[in-house]
Amino acid sequence: MDELILELKKEIIEALNLEGMTPESIDENASLFGDGLGLDSIDALELIVLLERNYGIKLENANEGKEIFKSIRIMADYIKQHRTK
Repeated sequence: MDELILELKKEIIEALNLEGMTPESIDENASLFGDGLGLDSIDALELIVLLERNYGIKLENANEGKEIFKSIRIMADYIKQHRTK
């Protein structure tokens, strides 16, 4: 699981162009939006694309995304259970 979390952190940094961030500087339990990493709705769209492209996961609705994108650890758990790639 730790490998997947590290992989996700690297992919998020690259996909969202989070300059100056390192995988080590991101808390996998912190919120991705708001007070945590501070992502916005455009970033959420990028995360949806990342899930589909890298893991074969297609989200059915926006509410599902709100739950999955609470933290990197929750994303990793979801990917582990639903990935097709």
